[in-house]
Amino acid sequence: MRRAQETGWLDTVYDRLANDQGKRVCEGISDEACRVVPVNFLRTLMASTLTSIGDRLANAKTTLPWLLGYLGAPTWCISLLVPIRESGSMLPQLAIGAVVRRQPIRKWVWSIGCVLQGLSLIGMAGVAATMDGLAAGLGVLGLLIGFSVARGACSLAHKDVLGKMIPKTRRGRLSGWINALAGFSALGVGLGVVGFMNGADAAFYIGLLIAGALLWFGAAAIFATVIEFPGEIETGAGGWKESFGKLDLIRQDIPFRKFVIARALAMGSGLAAPFYVTLARQDLGEAVKFLGLFIAIEGLAALISAPAWGYLADRSSRRVFAAACALASFMSLGVAAWSLLDFSTAAARWFYPMAFFVLGIAHGGVRLGRKTYLIDLADGNKRTDYVAVSNTIIGVLLLASGMISALASVISLEAAIVFLAVAGLVGSALGLKWKGK
Repeated sequence: MRRAQETGWLDTVYDRLANDQGKRVCEGISDEACRVVPVNFLRTLMASTLTSIGDRLANAKTTLPWLLGYLGAPTWCISLLVPIRESGSMLPQLAIGAVVRRQPIRKWVWSIGCVLQGLSLIGMAGVAATMDGLAAGLGVLGLLIGFSVARGACSLAHKDVLGKMIPKTRRGRLSGWINALAGFSALGVGLGVVGFMNGADAAFYIGLLIAGALLWFGAAAIFATVIEFPGEIETGAGGWKESFGKLDLIRQDIPFRKFVIARALAMGSGLAAPFYVTLARQDLGEAVKFLGLFIAIEGLAALISAPAWGYLADRSSRRVFAAACALASFMSLGVAAWSLLDFSTAAARWFYPMAFFVLGIAHGGVRLGRKTYLIDLADGNKRTDYVAVSNTIIGVLLLASGMISALASVISLEAAIVFLAVAGLVGSALGLKWKGK
């Protein structure tokens, strides 16, 4: 009786979150997976929400730049944070994908990756407590590489488990609720910093990093309880040669190639954020309350937009991607123009938070649209291949684009922002031409 009551409670919560209205949708998953969709949906929601909150507490776009600035690290260390965080999680994915494809149960890859990310954050807290200057910058960057590689393993495993256990037309909604709950939590943390922190010392940053680590450890424990059934495995000899042979998918698979090209052009929605923050710091100062403000704004953007993006992505993920990419590009063009016109500090106090808010909404749509589209594009090991190949290629391009943007920013921050915005507009147009809905 107790088991039946628990199941009924889970079904009710799931129906409301997924908007199933009592009619179970099981498109794209097995019959046995269909029977446990509610419990897997909610456990995945809880685990992924914890990692999303942790990601905002130790963000390479906000928290880590402020930390390195406090520790007196060189500017070039700060400029490498986002490229390393993003490309470091993508470049090794062909090799990691070869390992993942041999696992009939892949949730353990995600859980182990979460533990490694948590340990990396604890290492960063140790750096903040014991180092400064160049040593601190190099220490954080080195640990960020390890964090990013573990994050890449999680990305592969998560998409594959999601594809096996969550129905096709409910994956976008799950991602939307994850981002919304994480956004609500980040909003609270950011407002707390704004309201109660007049200044910051090493203990403040150490606290943020340790809190993030604990969230990742909790997520690992929860995701380990997901009910995953054995799936398709790859039994060949494998190795590096076979893994890199997967790159031929770009040549052979036209829909996949179009996806990768558009995704590459859309990278500006993420890469532009540090330039927004840099321009804001120049006009508003470096007080820690502005760090809290940007954390809160990023959380508010996710809270407001993520459920809507998720619902719309289940209807047409390519249109969500295209619309969000265009929104990010137009906002970036507006920021570049604003900076060149050199408005007053009083005006900057409302403009930059507003711009960061719009960019946060747009970036959430870009990520949700392309993730939902890619998960729906294939099944089984082919999905894993798609994720690994696309992330490896994007990792290379992201590192190159980051370097180009960094060089452009030496000449002009506005030039770097415009470069990313124009690329995003092209990516938006190409996204509308993707195959399918």
